[in-house]
Amino acid sequence: MGSAGLDMARAKMVDAGVDPVAIETFAHYYRLLEHGETGLIAESSIEPVDIERLADVEVAPEVAADALRQTAIIKLNGGLGTSMGMDRAKSLLCVRRGLSFLDIIARQVLHLREKYDAPLPLLFMNSFRTHDDTLEALARYESLQVDGLPLDFLQNKEPKLLAKGLVPASFPKDPDLEWCPPGHGDVYTALRGSGTLDKLLEGGWRYVFISNSDNLGAVPAPEVAGWFAQSGAPFAIEAVRRTPSDKKGGHFARRKADGRLVLRETAQTAKEDLEALADLDRHRYTSTNNLWIDLRALRDTLDQRDGVLGLPLIRNTKTLDPGDPSTPEVIQIETAMGAAIEVFEGSTLIEVGRDRFVPVKTTNDLLVLRSDVYTIGADFVLDLVAADVPYVDLDPAHYKLVGEFDKRFPEGAPSLAKASSLKIEGDWTFGHGVEVVGEVALEAGTAQRVPAGEVLTGSDG
Repeated sequence: MGSAGLDMARAKMVDAGVDPVAIETFAHYYRLLEHGETGLIAESSIEPVDIERLADVEVAPEVAADALRQTAIIKLNGGLGTSMGMDRAKSLLCVRRGLSFLDIIARQVLHLREKYDAPLPLLFMNSFRTHDDTLEALARYESLQVDGLPLDFLQNKEPKLLAKGLVPASFPKDPDLEWCPPGHGDVYTALRGSGTLDKLLEGGWRYVFISNSDNLGAVPAPEVAGWFAQSGAPFAIEAVRRTPSDKKGGHFARRKADGRLVLRETAQTAKEDLEALADLDRHRYTSTNNLWIDLRALRDTLDQRDGVLGLPLIRNTKTLDPGDPSTPEVIQIETAMGAAIEVFEGSTLIEVGRDRFVPVKTTNDLLVLRSDVYTIGADFVLDLVAADVPYVDLDPAHYKLVGEFDKRFPEGAPSLAKASSLKIEGDWTFGHGVEVVGEVALEAGTAQRVPAGEVLTGSDG
């Protein structure tokens, strides 16, 4: 017998047409939540990891090319970019030369197909809100879809639960706010429930490369595909060395109890362990969210577990309306797709360069991507041409929203190739051809303009 709250949630999901596999997965986590599971991973239960570097691995060209021919690509594309003021698919945002994330991803894949004579099917996991816009934008690439496979499949949704009583939240003013995504760990549930996993296997694909659509560094590179194939591992994640900007983010570790690799997110860390979480010398690696999976191993493991991988629970507490703190407190049940590393026996990690991890989460990241820190070649792959990626911190009062950000860079991004940092407080508009050198900080109490052609120099300049 289920609890009243779970019964209500089930009924709500059935009425909304949510896939049965997703409903059973939600029920699994609801029961954990009901029994007091917090999802916390204690520092005392884990130890740091050492991992091999891709740069030290030898992969024969024919092994790499063969692995690529057996690989499918999935891009997580459910985000709207609401934190940046967007109301449609974030991947539609213009990045370089009039091209969006979607344009560049499509062209990266089409180039690899031609170069390696590989089918490389490309699929997007969309949300109900990004499905239409995404397919419309990709319609210009007529050869992109591979016969027998969809161009996208939909991520699931689940009800937000009132913190008091664990019953589905009601918000007649905006019913959409009663629902939330289950985190990107839902990709496995959605793959199976949509039938896409079976279609991939029936089509003869052995591996899948999964990454975020806002990370243009996440290219299905043949050398990484070859490394994964010859490793024989069922599951792998590309990791990078943590930097000061990653102090508040997740990290990899090894569980002492059974030796399994784990991914600990900030939301899974107790307050008393936050200092250890931020220790870059102790926990040195963070996830790129670039995953490689053996599709047969995924199918077999899902079959053994009745469709529920059992990823660690992430208990995310928010307000019902994220923009209104006076609305009731709710719990969102989430999982992280990288947490599946502890599910598969023999999972592994590989350290890659930061060029494979270029996420755009804020307009700070967007300014760097639009600048001359990177070039985009004929293969549409980002190439880091600056000595280092500069640290950018823009005043959120004037630059947080894309519309306001664009108004302040009407002639394009300044040159940042020689910059080590750019910090802006106040309202600054940039003219054409501005160059930033060294560490530069701008402050102003009133609106200011940086003239065209100005060279801004700082302590390193």
